[in-house]
Amino acid sequence: MRDLLIILKRFIPPYKSRVTKSVIYNIIHAVFGSISIAMLSPLLKIIFNDHQEVLEPVPFHFDFQTISDTFNYYISYIKSTYGASATLILIGLIAIFTTALKTGFAYLGAYELIYIRNGVVRDIRRKIYAKILSLPLPFFSEERKGDIISRMTGDVQEVEASVMSSLDMLFQSPILIIVYLTSMLIMSWQLTLFVFVLLPLMGLLIGRVGKNLKRRSWEGQTKMGEILASIEETLSGLRIIKAFNAEKKMSQRFADENEEYRLIQNRLMRRRSLAHPMSEFLGTIVVVIILWFGGTLVINHTGNLSGADFIAYIGLFYCIINPAKNLTNAYYSIQKGLAAMERIDVILAAESSIQEPEHPRKLEQFQQAIEYKHVDFSYNESKQVLKDINLVIPKGKTIALVGQSGSGKSTFVDLLPRFYDVDRGSITIDGIDIRELSFFNLRELMGNVNQDPILFNDTIYNNIAFGVEHTTQEEVEQAARIANAHDFILQTEKGYQTVIGDRGGKLSGGQRQRLSIARAVLKNPPIMILDEATSALDTESEKLVQEALDNLMKNRTSIVIAHRLSTIKNADLICVFHEGQIVERGTHEELLSRNGIYTKLYSMQNF
Repeated sequence: MRDLLIILKRFIPPYKSRVTKSVIYNIIHAVFGSISIAMLSPLLKIIFNDHQEVLEPVPFHFDFQTISDTFNYYISYIKSTYGASATLILIGLIAIFTTALKTGFAYLGAYELIYIRNGVVRDIRRKIYAKILSLPLPFFSEERKGDIISRMTGDVQEVEASVMSSLDMLFQSPILIIVYLTSMLIMSWQLTLFVFVLLPLMGLLIGRVGKNLKRRSWEGQTKMGEILASIEETLSGLRIIKAFNAEKKMSQRFADENEEYRLIQNRLMRRRSLAHPMSEFLGTIVVVIILWFGGTLVINHTGNLSGADFIAYIGLFYCIINPAKNLTNAYYSIQKGLAAMERIDVILAAESSIQEPEHPRKLEQFQQAIEYKHVDFSYNESKQVLKDINLVIPKGKTIALVGQSGSGKSTFVDLLPRFYDVDRGSITIDGIDIRELSFFNLRELMGNVNQDPILFNDTIYNNIAFGVEHTTQEEVEQAARIANAHDFILQTEKGYQTVIGDRGGKLSGGQRQRLSIARAVLKNPPIMILDEATSALDTESEKLVQEALDNLMKNRTSIVIAHRLSTIKNADLICVFHEGQIVERGTHEELLSRNGIYTKLYSMQNF
């Protein structure tokens, strides 16, 4: 339960007032519940003509006997004045009234908990999403997307179904048990002390059964993450799966994972299913023992209980059984929910390897140059990706990066917006180390156009205006014209309000690329990063996109990763990467004249 209290301490504080009201309502509910059960005693005494008449008022003291005698005085007065039948009706009406108050306050207590439960689940989802947005890219290279989705969906739902659904039991059941036990203690302290001995023994036995639930739940939720990862991979690679006739292989792989999940869930649910029958069986044993012990007290007159009081006492004890069962069920559910919460905390507690400065400097505008100074970088210790990179990129110049795949070009540009941090050396803009700038300030200076354009399942207008606040229709259309996208947009079903599908699936590759260029144009950043923006296009699309890129790069500092060397002939400087180093640099003509790596690459493409 310590883990549960930690979770509640983290997420309950915003709802303190509702928790307080719920607790108060549940206390009142329990008090009126005790009174409604206590009405059994006078009813039974009148029915069996076992009522001990009290003819004079009793001086008030706060103990069970005085309260009982005072109540008996009024019952005696009403019985002698109006008769036994009228007295039965009056007691019945009191029982109905107290039961109405009991159920009404029970509803109010549950009403407050609804807001707490749904609010906490909303807060957890919001925290996970915000954390995912704040974490750097290296975190996601270590985690599978399917498992992250599992934690955001399945694990949060499990917390809602297990921990949050148990709030009713946690805030209500203990209060009911305490109030009912107090009432029982007032009625017979000997019998209640006997109950105090039995209940912990029952709880200990139930706790042993639920001991391994948390571990089994973790295994099950981890396996569900693997299943979701497999589904995500299947949907992403469906074309390749079909092309290589790999349906059978993928189906078998999924079946194996699904079967493992079934076996884990079987073990988990077998233990969980023990909760209700075990608590019922143990509860019956306790009731029989109490009936024996209490019956002995009544028969031998060793306590202050009459037969009618003992039946009312048993009624109160039965009122404890359901809350006790609810606590048992809550314990089992919470164990499963805590395992889900631990998986969620892997994300929430993840430390960012790339930190913003506590007191960032402010770069109002880019005026001079970007400089890489002795930059080293590696994704892991086994292989260094960049080695001693030195490069100055003056404002307004176009720098092209060429080289074989894996030579370090994409890593070079990923370091500039701090998607990753350098291991050694520094990157400066106008003499300021980029690690001294806030992420927002740094990335506000840059626009990105990637080989695979990232678009969202939204309208064309919203995709172009993505990340730009307070834009107008005219500005969006002007950006689309510069990107050679305006004409094809008007030909779509609803123009700029056309929804383009998941990742822009309703558009061709060239159209998607021109929309991503339009988005960069609208942002109007001083620095542009173009990562093989035309490599996957056909000749006609490439021509339109290249024109759009030329329009985009005018009067901007541009860093271009080029696959087709013909597109960067006019670059101010071309840097040739080889095994993480810049091995050649110069203009197109200068590099050709050296007859080095660049010449070989150019010759191969023009063969």
